[in-house]
Amino acid sequence: MKKITKKTYLDWYENMLFWRKFEDKLAQVYINQKVRGFLHLYNGQEAVLAGALHAMDLSKDRMITAYRNHVQPIGMGVDPKKVMAELYGKATGTSQGLGGSMHIFAKEHRFYGGHGIVGGQIPLGAGLAFADKYFERDAVTLTYMGDGATRQGSLHETFNLAMLWKLPVVFCVENNGYAMGTSVERTANHTDIYKLGLGYEMPCKPVDAMKPEVVAKEMDEAIKRARRGDGPTFLELRTYRYRGHSMSDAQHYRTKEEVAKKQEEDPISYVLHQIYENDWATQDEIKKINQRVKDLVEECEKFADESPYPEKNVMFDSVYEQQDYPFLSDKL
Repeated sequence: MKKITKKTYLDWYENMLFWRKFEDKLAQVYINQKVRGFLHLYNGQEAVLAGALHAMDLSKDRMITAYRNHVQPIGMGVDPKKVMAELYGKATGTSQGLGGSMHIFAKEHRFYGGHGIVGGQIPLGAGLAFADKYFERDAVTLTYMGDGATRQGSLHETFNLAMLWKLPVVFCVENNGYAMGTSVERTANHTDIYKLGLGYEMPCKPVDAMKPEVVAKEMDEAIKRARRGDGPTFLELRTYRYRGHSMSDAQHYRTKEEVAKKQEEDPISYVLHQIYENDWATQDEIKKINQRVKDLVEECEKFADESPYPEKNVMFDSVYEQQDYPFLSDKL
């Protein structure tokens, strides 16, 4: 694994803080109706992405996930201004404003979504890994899902084939405790989700996903196993989300006390504590990082605000091959 250094922690702090503030800004503009539809925020789960990116080879490895998918493409190298524009439905977005919150794609950065169907991305991740193995591209695909998706039949079918064909894929369940508003305890007879891998003799284990260095270590081992040709790994990344499932979630299923207790484990605060404990930065240096983050978030908002909406024909051209759109009403 790449060495974890002072610079690593400083980068983690700046990136994770930016992801958090980016999502906070989205929550704000959502209330102002600048972002429409569903909005699923990543607050609290930042160590999962930070650790994984440290272990990946971003020149060739891939990532695919569900609909809580705004900050992952930023981590993979996508311009955050384009991500925010996509959430605004603007023409300058990653999919010209046609994908929106749940369907962010960036093929050039090997980020394959953003999927609104629960568990739908699991077989697609295995498919990406199959293509890499077939074409001998030495790449590994990280396939993310929520704890609710592990109850889908698509997971079991995919696990079976991934092990049979020894695909270069790492299956990652981000277990934040709740499938929408239903706790893990109420969705199955077991709470150790990682044990689902045992039925397929797939290497599997739980991971403390509130600490990026722990995630990085376990991801590194899993990625190396996949790259060697030894097949997939199933990691249960035990994390927590500080906001609701989506912006429309009233969160009646958990108490404010529970959330406050979990916020004591905030991954960003943890990284900052490590920085101060090791004298890797002064308070003034941290203030400069905080200001850079604030400025970049404001840049993203300004870019999205000032960008135009896509022309109607862009949407039609993406759906219809026939140029005269025979199925459309003249009223449109």
